[in-house]
Amino acid sequence: MATHVSRVERHAKVSAINVPNALTVLRLILVPIFIYLKFQDLWSAQWWALVVFCVAAGTDQLDGKIARAYGLVTDFGRVADPIADKALTLSAFVILSIQGVLPWWFTILVAIRELGITVMRAFFLKRGIVVAASQSGKIKTFLQVLAIFLLLIPWDYFLALNLANKPWASFGLMTALCVAGAALAATLWSGVAYVREGMRLARDNEENPVEDAEQEN
Repeated sequence: MATHVSRVERHAKVSAINVPNALTVLRLILVPIFIYLKFQDLWSAQWWALVVFCVAAGTDQLDGKIARAYGLVTDFGRVADPIADKALTLSAFVILSIQGVLPWWFTILVAIRELGITVMRAFFLKRGIVVAASQSGKIKTFLQVLAIFLLLIPWDYFLALNLANKPWASFGLMTALCVAGAALAATLWSGVAYVREGMRLARDNEENPVEDAEQEN
């Protein structure tokens, strides 16, 4: 079984009420705050939206490190963490498409991949199998977060300050769009990898039902 795939810990001793899971919940709470700020017309609100996004994205790195360092990994965290990630990144992509920064086909492709993998995880979770983030999924998440960070920078603000800033502000936006392209490629690539793994798990689960392997570690 792949390293990011495991049986549900039916007799786990680690409580789901811990710091890593609290950070995951905090990330979910920050999502609507981010959305509200991003739709405000004030420049200050745009900068605060960027700050909130950075804090929320930072909790994703922090909760995982704490969970692994102190043995606080739980099935709730392994499932809720990617859901929180998707809530944050998808809301950002949708807003960027609404504001005309990204084309809608970009956001739709990302959404199909992200929601599709979430459904697949839920499917296997009902069968007692937890599918956590793989290495390709982590690379995808990093590129998505980096692209969103660069795209959320209000580049027009620098033009409002001085039109002489246009050359480097335009370069910054183009760089952000290039990173977004790389993020899309990684998103689709990791999605295909998850689908292949899902098909393999489905075959293995038919041959070795979870009920016959509940004692596996």
